[in-house]
Amino acid sequence: MKQKKRGNIRFLPAIFISCILLFNGCTYVDKFKEINSTPAIMVIPAEKVQQIDMIELKKAPDEAIVKPETVEPEKAEYTLSLEECRALTLENNLDLKAELINPTIEKENLKQAEASKFEATFTGNTSYNRDNTPTDSLLVGSSSERVNINLGVDIPISTGGTVSFDLADTLNKTNSTWATLNPSYNSGLSASISQPLLKNAGRRAFTHSIRLAQYNSSMTDLSTKLAAMRIIANADRAYWSLYSARKMLDVRKQQYDLAKATLEETERFVEVGVKPRIEIIRTKRDLADKLTAIIDAENNVRERERDLKRMLNKKGLGMETKTVLIPSSLPDPVRYELDRNRMVENALLNRMDLLELELQLEMDSMTIEYNRNQTLPDLSFEYRYNIDGLGADRGDSYDMLADNDYHDHQVGIRMNIPIGNKRAKSELRKSIYQRAKHLSSKESKEAEIRNDVLNNIDKVEAKWQSILASRQSTILSDEQYRAEKRQYELGLVSSREVMDAQTNLAAAQSAEITSLTDYQTALIDLAYATGTLLGAAKVEWAPVVPVE
Repeated sequence: MKQKKRGNIRFLPAIFISCILLFNGCTYVDKFKEINSTPAIMVIPAEKVQQIDMIELKKAPDEAIVKPETVEPEKAEYTLSLEECRALTLENNLDLKAELINPTIEKENLKQAEASKFEATFTGNTSYNRDNTPTDSLLVGSSSERVNINLGVDIPISTGGTVSFDLADTLNKTNSTWATLNPSYNSGLSASISQPLLKNAGRRAFTHSIRLAQYNSSMTDLSTKLAAMRIIANADRAYWSLYSARKMLDVRKQQYDLAKATLEETERFVEVGVKPRIEIIRTKRDLADKLTAIIDAENNVRERERDLKRMLNKKGLGMETKTVLIPSSLPDPVRYELDRNRMVENALLNRMDLLELELQLEMDSMTIEYNRNQTLPDLSFEYRYNIDGLGADRGDSYDMLADNDYHDHQVGIRMNIPIGNKRAKSELRKSIYQRAKHLSSKESKEAEIRNDVLNNIDKVEAKWQSILASRQSTILSDEQYRAEKRQYELGLVSSREVMDAQTNLAAAQSAEITSLTDYQTALIDLAYATGTLLGAAKVEWAPVVPVE
């Protein structure tokens, strides 16, 4: 029965190692080739770096100035509401997509921190020694060969220690006449534990890096939320900016039509001799100014459209397309009753940048606790239990190992104390100073938030008053224009007074449009200052996992 037992375990280490090499050998060879292969170096031509090219511009053929009444080919239109603008921004915005990857990256950092602390490690090594030793006696020189194979696994434990299991297998051959067993096989199985008692002892010290990674992950989530809010708020601003640009264009076209009507009327007056010919020159020059204003307004509309298209990033609605965006949501000039104290309190609760500082202060407290632990002496308890086996062949050696007749224990204390311990003490002081700095930053941030909210509340109130004032100015400017036009028709004033009245009316209408959109933008800024967004529906985001 004993010989059968030997046959079952005699080649156990060799079989074990062969399996490892069989399953992993090819992978390791490929990795070795990959690591040691010479990487391709990206070479940039010298002229690409040292030479600055000139832009080539081709002169366009001469053509007459296109007037607004000229019929142009119809362009596709896309009617866009403010709610759809936000939805498309959340779905397609490239900046937002980049921000949403950050939480995924930080989650991987957390997994790495956990793995570095709790992941077990397989160890293995093998060696071959051949010794030839001369002697000063009548005996022949001693020659020996030794083959060592060691396999093991190290398992971290949450208290900061490490549990290890090791299997050793040694083959000895010698030409010594004194050797009883030649060759001889030694085997050993050991279990050990090493546990810090002061420095790095305990679960909190052991998991410090993991808890820091968790806080960093939470801070990244807050930063991502803040970025999402900023991007959506910018999309809202771009929406109202496009609305304003389109309304401004309508005003410019309306002023052009009025100036054109004035020119036609002036030409009739000149034909019948009621007005001098210089009035035609004046009105034509004013008409040219109105045309220039239309061209500038149209260019401004195209710029605002491209800005919004870039944010929306909708397929088929790229920046290079000629599709016209038509905002369908109108400004809602409603005066709101704003509770200053309540809004400041909500801002202190909701602002992500303030929450980031609070998390940073928690991290600072943990770091101080950890650095205080690092100032303690490095004192560790160690225990090792070992079973030995010896035999003329590997089977006898493992039989003795299984019988556990020869075992030993080892208990020890290991101590390592830096003289002066200056580095650890300096790290502790540094972490204390860092927390004091962040405390001051938090107080400064709270004051900044209060100031930001109060300023935006005042801005909302001021923009509301601007709406009322600009409306009144538009009404009066329109009445003035009509009165000047009647005076001109009666021959009491020149065309200059009519054109000035038109200009004042256009300025008043533009100011009213600006005040309406500025009021909407002020509400967006106020919501952003309090850590919220405008709208009836909540906005939810989720991390993006890139496709590998």
